[in-house]
Amino acid sequence: MPEDPRASLLSRWTRRTSQSPLLVTALALILGLAVGALVIIVTTPAVLDAWRGSFHSWGAPGHAIKVTLDNVGAGYRSMFTGSVVDPPQFWHSLTTGRNWSLSLTPLSETLTYATPLVIASIGVGIAFQTGIFNIGANGQAVAGGIAGATVASMIHLPTFLHLPLTLLAGVVGGMAAGLVPGLLKAYTGAHEVIVTIMFNYVIYAFLIYTLLSTPLQLPGQQNDISRTFDATAQLSPFFGGSSGLRVNWGLFVAIAVVVFAWWFLDRSSLGFDFRVTGANPNAARASGINARVVVVLVFLVSGGLAGLAGIVQASGTTHLITGGFLIGNAGIGFTAITVALLGRNRPMGIVWGSLLFAALGVGGRAMQSATGIPLDLATVIQSVIVLFVATPVLIKEIFRLRGAHTSALQLATKGWGS
Repeated sequence: MPEDPRASLLSRWTRRTSQSPLLVTALALILGLAVGALVIIVTTPAVLDAWRGSFHSWGAPGHAIKVTLDNVGAGYRSMFTGSVVDPPQFWHSLTTGRNWSLSLTPLSETLTYATPLVIASIGVGIAFQTGIFNIGANGQAVAGGIAGATVASMIHLPTFLHLPLTLLAGVVGGMAAGLVPGLLKAYTGAHEVIVTIMFNYVIYAFLIYTLLSTPLQLPGQQNDISRTFDATAQLSPFFGGSSGLRVNWGLFVAIAVVVFAWWFLDRSSLGFDFRVTGANPNAARASGINARVVVVLVFLVSGGLAGLAGIVQASGTTHLITGGFLIGNAGIGFTAITVALLGRNRPMGIVWGSLLFAALGVGGRAMQSATGIPLDLATVIQSVIVLFVATPVLIKEIFRLRGAHTSALQLATKGWGS
């Protein structure tokens, strides 16, 4: 019998979509939101009370369902309107021409959060593609912030010289912080995960030292706070300081980094050496690639981008650094590891992953403010998404994607013991 063309088309469509990393990520996002909804249900007193009394009358189950949907809907609605756009407010601005700052604030905050995260994540992703697990991106970002802050606050030049020099200082600071574990890995065989983790603490201690015992400390101040950056070294907001919108010219720096990463990985000979080393170290060695040089260069590139992320964060938002700079919950270098894996170490994947994490973070704060649902829910959703993206076989089984490619995500960890 001749094959049914519609069945053949459906089969090809199912096979192609089930092998798509985008589909796995989209389904992981759906499952993350579903788990988040479950967390809202089991932690919201009003929902629990409604279900507790669901057998008291015939209408009680319907009331419990309504209360559940109302609370889950309110939580996700506030998360969306707090990180992307509030449709009624946007329509009001569109029809009246007023309050544009209020309408654009959610998107502005998301882009502001995502900008340094994109840069740092691409640096981490480049290291991952080479088989090196760089856990020191946060310390390298701090080092970039220290170097950039020194140039931005203690050297006085016109903008066209001062701002590029500030960003370059951030890159050099990150490269210097990356050079140490790179040399240890290349010439002593030291475990890069352990070295980079421990070197983070060294840089944190150095941050406190520079802010308390060097001229970088704000004059007349006893606390660990730096001098304020000169206006000529600041990444100014797009719409001016009076607009209240914090999205700044650092966004274009991030775009330039994305373009550079695409060209470097896919078009440059050095990027090819990086990828070959990560895919098959033995083949790279046999083809004449110097593994030691590659390791050092990887840490220089990865550390330099992390340092750039640190100074972009400081120059675009706070215009100074403190003793808590990028430490704790603000540590974009650690979030960058997750985002790089979520984006499969590819530049555009990292962009979308950064925007997703930024939206969840910014929207989570808006949700907490509007509904009282804890900000930790956003972290739960992020964790579940990464869990499912990292286990595509599980996604395949849950959604019965029989043709799914079981190795959609392969973590480059050959550098751990090599």
